[in-house]
Amino acid sequence: MSKTIFITGIGTDVGKTVVSAIVVEALKADYFKPIQAGDLNYSDTDKVKEWVSNQETVFHPNAYSLQTPMSPHAAAAIDQVRIEADKIIVPKTTNNLVIEGAGGLLVPINDKETILDLIQPGYKVLVVSRHYLGSINHTLLTIKLLQDKGCEVSLLFNGDEHPTTEDIIVKMTGVNVIGRINEEEKITQDTIHKYAVMLKDNLQML
Repeated sequence: MSKTIFITGIGTDVGKTVVSAIVVEALKADYFKPIQAGDLNYSDTDKVKEWVSNQETVFHPNAYSLQTPMSPHAAAAIDQVRIEADKIIVPKTTNNLVIEGAGGLLVPINDKETILDLIQPGYKVLVVSRHYLGSINHTLLTIKLLQDKGCEVSLLFNGDEHPTTEDIIVKMTGVNVIGRINEEEKITQDTIHKYAVMLKDNLQML
């Protein structure tokens, strides 16, 4: 039975796109980035397409492609468009589908809605956490928001191991930890494939 996995992070630049590529490769899933703000010449979809080596993945076009690398609500205002969650049509596919969010859960997409409003009932949500000063707070807040919404939440750590941070997050949330991505000098197809093989069994259990 196919499933939809929504990839979110505890903030910006924590590794959502790399994780999305790993999940796509591991499950040979389709990929969908609803909102791309900025970097249209080398978008997150372009990156995942470059990093994934399987031949089954379908890359679905963005619902909104915005010119400016800003919060979606602000980038949309510059482009004189309005983002609305119910106008984002999720691609129909019989395959597993990976949906990558933008920034963190409470990033605004308009005056009333945030990225959290893109997560539909039945989605599996994978949170990417990366250690920095304040990351415990950001991770706990992210997971609590999702749990309060009734989501099935899993966690993946990205970057160098930090046991005291990770242990307290797991103890206080009880979430399933999929695994870890180590600090990598460069992301290539080989890098993505390595982690896809390593994490495949855990990801299949989502």
